[in-house]
Amino acid sequence: MFIKPKRVKNIPPYLFNEINKKKQNLLKQGVDIIDLGIGCPDLPTPQHIVDRLIEEMKDPENLKYPGYSGCLEFRKAVARFYKNRFNVDLDPETEILALIGSKEGIAHFITASIDPGDAVLLPDPGYPTYQSATYLADGIPYTMPLLKENGFLPDFTSIPLQKVEKAKLMFLNYPGNPTAAVANLDFFRKAVDFTKRNNMVIAHDAAYQMVTFNDYTAPSILQVEGAKEVAVEFGSLSKTYSMTGWRIGYAVGNKEALQSLSVVKSNMDTSQFLPIQKAAATALESEQHCVNENNHIYRERMEGMLAALREIGIESDTPKGSFFIWASVPKGYTSSEFATKVLEEAGVIVTPGVAFGEYGEGYFRISLSVPTERLYEAIHRIKTKITINV
Repeated sequence: MFIKPKRVKNIPPYLFNEINKKKQNLLKQGVDIIDLGIGCPDLPTPQHIVDRLIEEMKDPENLKYPGYSGCLEFRKAVARFYKNRFNVDLDPETEILALIGSKEGIAHFITASIDPGDAVLLPDPGYPTYQSATYLADGIPYTMPLLKENGFLPDFTSIPLQKVEKAKLMFLNYPGNPTAAVANLDFFRKAVDFTKRNNMVIAHDAAYQMVTFNDYTAPSILQVEGAKEVAVEFGSLSKTYSMTGWRIGYAVGNKEALQSLSVVKSNMDTSQFLPIQKAAATALESEQHCVNENNHIYRERMEGMLAALREIGIESDTPKGSFFIWASVPKGYTSSEFATKVLEEAGVIVTPGVAFGEYGEGYFRISLSVPTERLYEAIHRIKTKITINV
């Protein structure tokens, strides 16, 4: 008889898998559902990236096992990208590692960074994988509250000393999911100083680093002097280039931490399909007009949705990055109750904030990664079918 181990028992069902099951059940009942819950870009992968993939698939040499650290062309492209965008120098041989999507790298990085019983400092609300991967590594998740009055940035001075002493790793994520908050270099300097003083490592999840609006440019934590001593940054091509299903990302920064991650990965996977890596190199090294065009579309969608929400009395800050809106739940509802109301009365899926942690209560998340006409249909439904007492 199979007995489920404790590390698996501790993990709740994956949020977005559960949302998808609920969606599929409603679709079978003939309900027209507009899903604003999951952050999967609807915009197509730019054609020049697809063309490179097709070209490389014709070469039999590319159909063999790739190198464990990723092909050198891809790692060099990441290095040039960081130099051009952030003026950060990276050694492709020791400071860059190819990933099968940043989610995979983040999960394996926890195993590569802590021993059983060590603690990991996690943002709350935050990406659920941080917590579940900590449980799988037999670690202890300690949450760092992200509060509106602090700009949804953690206050390092308020973390209890006993948690700090036990922590070996801290996660940050800016532009943030789900909050859409952003961080500046001054905050990253404080984070680097905090982790240096307390002998821990920073894992910065920068999946939305290129999805930004209104002339805002998200910084890299590696721009901070001395950051490579304690920091690893995780990048993804999924959101920037609409390549979610391609599963390609990278980790950059501290060479010792990356070497440890490489040990875990080389025993668990064999890197990503070579044609995908080479197409990803093309994405990073080409003109970035496609990124700017996609960001323009997301910004227009964001402005339309914010206007609709405000018409019915729901407030949200205007995001500078990511394609999420983090909005306040109307008075009289929990986040789950309000998400249920929107689903039942308007046929629109939004994500309750509590799904991202205790401090997500009082908020809900909207994803803008649906076709514009469907988003405007969702806006119309929310405006005409949802009654809010304000």
